[in-house]
Amino acid sequence: MISRDGVELADIIREFGTPYRKTKKLPLHFLKVMNAIEKCRTSLLGGHVDECDSCGYVKISYNSCRNRHCPKCQSLAKEEWLIKRKQELLPVTYFHVVFTIPDLLNPLVLVNQKIMYGILFKAAAETLITLGKDRKHLGADIGLITILHTWGQNLSDHPHLHCVVPGGGLLEDGSKWIYPKKSKKNKKFFIHVNIISDLFKKKFLFYLKRSYQNNTLKFEGKIKSLVDNKHFKNLLDQLYTKRWVSYCKSPFGGPEQVLEYLGRYTHRVAISNNRIQKIENGRVFFTFKDYRDGDKVKETSLEVFEFIRRFLQHVLPQEFFKIRYYGILSSRNKKNKLERCRQILGTSNNQEESEKIDWRQLILKLFGIDPAICPKCKNGLLCRVEELIPVRIAAAPT
Repeated sequence: MISRDGVELADIIREFGTPYRKTKKLPLHFLKVMNAIEKCRTSLLGGHVDECDSCGYVKISYNSCRNRHCPKCQSLAKEEWLIKRKQELLPVTYFHVVFTIPDLLNPLVLVNQKIMYGILFKAAAETLITLGKDRKHLGADIGLITILHTWGQNLSDHPHLHCVVPGGGLLEDGSKWIYPKKSKKNKKFFIHVNIISDLFKKKFLFYLKRSYQNNTLKFEGKIKSLVDNKHFKNLLDQLYTKRWVSYCKSPFGGPEQVLEYLGRYTHRVAISNNRIQKIENGRVFFTFKDYRDGDKVKETSLEVFEFIRRFLQHVLPQEFFKIRYYGILSSRNKKNKLERCRQILGTSNNQEESEKIDWRQLILKLFGIDPAICPKCKNGLLCRVEELIPVRIAAAPT
């Protein structure tokens, strides 16, 4: 049993992962994530040896697992992604819209993650695009970046979708940019939140019913009774009468704030290493932000197996995209509609400038350290002298 400060997620999985696997029948993608995090930046993944050409200092570096659920592997991926997004920003106000679903759906989501998260994306995007095209609200083609989060601060189930939306849209014939009608009067989103919530609920439940009718949903464990049409209809009745919460946050101050926000949210995992405080007496202690108490940072703890279980329930299905683009920001529209928006708004494409940034510059930007400079003498350059092949663990004799 370990009990120390400065513990990381990888330490927890290395220490308790094997006994946890023995008590649970885990799906393959869970096992792959655990395996990747355990090996991350160890000799098991190989690496390289660098030597200073001035003082002879030798530095050994091990490879990263690059798994999207590993808290140590997201910094560079985030920066590379932000560089690409920077060239797509328009000189307009950006808004932040959040879609949530009722807690009643959480058990159904856990068993049918790919389908239910897909419905969440589809219903939210269609809601904003449909209302954006309505002349009562805007009357134009809008764009949005959508980011899925599935957790609350205490690692509980909390599926919700963050949407970043430019303030305005492109007229259907592509002749001009339409600004929100309310933009000069106040800073509220150009569609009222009650209208958004109502349409989102209708669209979500429409696609949920269709999935049920097409027999694509699974019903296991606590939700086994929902296979019966009567029980499923009862769930739908409760969901129709319940108030669905969607909300619009204050608009961003400018493109720089949009990038700062995206950097915080896009590549976030369920829990970061800096939130984990210690493991003591079989419990993991970590911090969380209590939104109900003025965003105060507090400490809580979970039994170690429960901590691992909660972390794994936020591992996304394989090949499932947690960041998606719609409208004028979708991949098929970027070359034409987005470029047309730039022309109308008088902004240039920063692609050439962005492509000049390499991994060395990214590390310098992130950590203030030039990885090519010797950390000991501060003058010499580190030169690659040896490649380390991954260490293979021999199978136990049978």
